[in-house]
Amino acid sequence: MAARRAASEARPPGVGRPGGWLGGAAPGRPPRGPRLRRRAVTVLVTGAGGFVGGAVARRLAESGHEVIAAVRRPGSFDHPGVRTVTWELPAPPPEALRETRPDAVVHAAARVDDTAPWAPAFRANVLGTRAVRSAFPGARLVLISTSSVYDGARGVIDASEEDAQPGGQRGSYARTKFLAEVELSGTDAIILRPHAVYGPGDRTLLPRVQVAVRGGRLLLPGGGAALHALTHISNLLDAVGLALVPGAPAGTYNVTDAAPVPVGEAIGEFLTRRGVEHRIVPVPLGLALGAGGAAEVLSFFTRRTPRLTRYAAAQIGRQHTYNLDAAREGLGYRPAPTSLEGAEGW
Repeated sequence: MAARRAASEARPPGVGRPGGWLGGAAPGRPPRGPRLRRRAVTVLVTGAGGFVGGAVARRLAESGHEVIAAVRRPGSFDHPGVRTVTWELPAPPPEALRETRPDAVVHAAARVDDTAPWAPAFRANVLGTRAVRSAFPGARLVLISTSSVYDGARGVIDASEEDAQPGGQRGSYARTKFLAEVELSGTDAIILRPHAVYGPGDRTLLPRVQVAVRGGRLLLPGGGAALHALTHISNLLDAVGLALVPGAPAGTYNVTDAAPVPVGEAIGEFLTRRGVEHRIVPVPLGLALGAGGAAEVLSFFTRRTPRLTRYAAAQIGRQHTYNLDAAREGLGYRPAPTSLEGAEGW
């Protein structure tokens, strides 16, 4: 799907610096406090029980807005002043939401699992997006998508939004997230594509790397030399805020940190800050891909989640960098550099 780019000369008020409705904080620094550019608004955040959705809901609430947090599991999110409702997509909205008229919806709910069977991934990611769009047609919709929609089989180098094409995705997660974007074609939605979101509250990405350290050794495809444009949660929150500014141009936007870093260096710093003794052991990418394929076959028979997949091996072992021109020009996005400051307490 071709990205819908916006002209920079029609930039709406207040988007010359990051923050938007959410205020903003550079990675490694505490939030600067509420910086409301518009009246307080009502925002529904789906997937608030997860890492990204929860972070969005908290930042919005702390910025003085009325927030409704939609979760799949009761008790998975709690924040002062935030109303929480249980909504298991793609079911219709629960009664508690049927009379709600939010000004905006941040749709962060998703089945984030590259080994998930097709049917549940399609149900959560595609039908879930359709249900949200249908339930609140008058609200500004911001979809948290993923850089996985690009064809990462050979690596991704300075990818622009239009480089994501039908059929280029690998695995049920990437394919269904691309189809979720297609659901919003022709609307005034804003689609954000972060890559490898990390930071305070991350329970998946970097913690999974820490668990992979065995006997003080961490096997990394390609030795971790590949460049990656990671996305600190604070940068993603700033992008969400800019997307919520009234008049922000509809379209699709890559969202990452300011510049790529060697992925092994980032992982090494994270482990060091966490006090994990480690030594990175390079593994040829071809060998890692083969091992991932074998693990996937084995998991088919054992019904256990494989520790390594071809997708994961390619994600680590190949370059993944993204062009940010559209976000900079259309939204006024000004990301901070990659930062692992404070990782000791994540």
